[in-house]
Amino acid sequence: MPECTAQTLLLDGQAGAIETRIDCPQSDSSPLIIAIICHPHPLHGGSMDNKVVYMLNSALKNAGAITARFNFRGVGKSAGSFDHGIGETEDLYQVTEYLQQAYPQAQLWLAGFSFGSYVAFRAHFALKPQRLLLVAPPVQRFAFAETGTGQLLKQPTLVIQGGKDDVVDPESVKTWIDTQQRQSNALRDILWLEEAGHFFHGLLIPLRESVQQWLEK
Repeated sequence: MPECTAQTLLLDGQAGAIETRIDCPQSDSSPLIIAIICHPHPLHGGSMDNKVVYMLNSALKNAGAITARFNFRGVGKSAGSFDHGIGETEDLYQVTEYLQQAYPQAQLWLAGFSFGSYVAFRAHFALKPQRLLLVAPPVQRFAFAETGTGQLLKQPTLVIQGGKDDVVDPESVKTWIDTQQRQSNALRDILWLEEAGHFFHGLLIPLRESVQQWLEK
């Protein structure tokens, strides 16, 4: 595979710098994979150092992907200010473009946690990743149904939701998943962790292991 260097970069974006951290896989992957993880809501303390994001990053690296996390606008060293998912999606496009230029033969995987899953969902219509991972998608708070076609494309998708989530309504996620399954023939898997709250406290390692098992299927 092309040489990978773990590093933190300031990429150029529409609002200025995008602070981006690249990590290398635990072992060479075949085929070559790049995976980008989007973090939770920046106005509520979300950043690329969030523990769930870190565990997703670890699982993706263990599955053989070159990973990238980046701070949304106004977080860390990223310029700009919160843009309700619109500007954040544009920044995801910029990070993806950088990595695809560096690794033009690579598969693309997208992942997101909470607000980050909304950004990944918005972007997947244009980017068409080979895999999509959505953790605690806030379907009752953001306009999933009004984004793109409103329906997931047919890439393999894993949705993870905690049954005791006090930020994202679990019943809304169930309803959304049911709607997606009726409307599309996409290969879709669901990991329902009944005892998990929004931040998966006490369940981060099982979360990572479950994601890694799904990625390696």
